[in-house]
Amino acid sequence: MYNELKKLAPTHTFDWYVKWIASILLIIGVILTSNNIYPMNILFHAGGMFGWFVVSIIWNDRALLVINAVSLAILINGLVAHYVK
Repeated sequence: MYNELKKLAPTHTFDWYVKWIASILLIIGVILTSNNIYPMNILFHAGGMFGWFVVSIIWNDRALLVINAVSLAILINGLVAHYVK
C-alpha cells in the first residue's frame, strides 16, 4: 500500500529549476529580513517573487500569478522609494 510513492510533478524541467531557485532566494530573503539586512533582503525577496511569477505563468495558475505579481510590485515600489531618497 505505502511501498510505492508516485510523484505528481515532473522533475528536472525548466519550471522545476525556476521554482527551486526562487524558493531558495525567498528563504535567503527571510534570513536577511530576520537579521535586518536592508535592502538586500528586498532584492532577494524580489528575485524569488519574480521566479515564482514566471512559474505561475508556465503553470497558468491565476492565484499564484496574482499574489506574486502584487508582491513583486510592492517590493519594487519599496526599492525605488529606498534608492530615490
